[in-house]
Amino acid sequence: MGAIRLSTKYVEKPWGRTDLPAIFGEADGRKIGEVWFDGPEGRHPLLLVKYIFTSEKLSIQVHPNDVQAHDRRLIGGKSECWYVLDADGDARLGIGTVRALDAAELRAASLNGEIEDLMDWKPVRAGDFFYIEAGTVHAIGGGVTVIEVQQNNDVTYRLYDYGRPRELHLDDGVAVSKAVPYRLPDTHVPLGSKQMLVDGASQPFALRMDSWRSGQVITLAAGSTWFIPVTGQGEIDGEAWQGSQCWLVEDGAMVTATADSHVLIATLS
Repeated sequence: MGAIRLSTKYVEKPWGRTDLPAIFGEADGRKIGEVWFDGPEGRHPLLLVKYIFTSEKLSIQVHPNDVQAHDRRLIGGKSECWYVLDADGDARLGIGTVRALDAAELRAASLNGEIEDLMDWKPVRAGDFFYIEAGTVHAIGGGVTVIEVQQNNDVTYRLYDYGRPRELHLDDGVAVSKAVPYRLPDTHVPLGSKQMLVDGASQPFALRMDSWRSGQVITLAAGSTWFIPVTGQGEIDGEAWQGSQCWLVEDGAMVTATADSHVLIATLS
C-alpha cells in the first residue's frame, strides 16, 4: 500500500475555538483546539501532524528529549515545529525565556506566575516557522492557527496554566527544561516557498515546504513520509487529495497536482 489518508480526530481544549475554518466543518459549539491526523487504526506512526486553533494562551510547558523520556520509562521524547497559517494582529508565541533561569528560579517563577512575564513572547504572522527542540520552555498564544509536526509521544509537562484547574508537572518539567533565550533564527516562509525547514541530519525528523504547479507530477520515495497538503488538490496513487489533509506514504507514491498547491513533506531522520 503506497499512500494512506490519515483519519482526523477533533480534540476539545479549554483554549480552543468554536469557529473552525470551513474545510474542517462545524465545531457544533465545542471548543476545538486541535485536529489530529493519526492512525491507521492500531498503528502508532512515529510522527503526529495536527492543526492547532487557539482563542487563549496554552499552558507554559516543556517536553523531554528521547534520553530523558527513556529514563522515565516513556516511549520517547517530543521535539516539534510550528508553521503559522493565520494570526491575529496581536498574536504571540512564547519560545524560550528572556534570560537564563536556573532550576530554582524556574520553579519559583512557575509557582508565583512570574514565568508568564519571563517568557519571550514573539509577535507572529502567517508564514512564520519555529522549530521547538525538546527541553525548550514554550507556549502558544491566543489567536493563531498553526500546523504542528511532532514526534508522536504524548508527553507534556505543564509548568504554568494561568490558574486553570489542570495538573502541573513541576518536578519533571523543571528537570528537563532549558530555560534560556531561543537561539534558533526566526524564519519567515510564505506559502509558495521551496525550502527545507527542519534538517533531518541533526533532528529526529526532516520537514520541507514545496510548491507545485497544476499538472505537475511528483514521486514520493519509499520510506515513511507524511504528505501534508496545505492548499490545492490532486491525486495520490489514484485517490483524490486536497488541502487540510494528511497522508502517510510508506512504499512510495505518485502524486499529481490538479491545481497550484502548497505542501509540507515530513520524513524520519
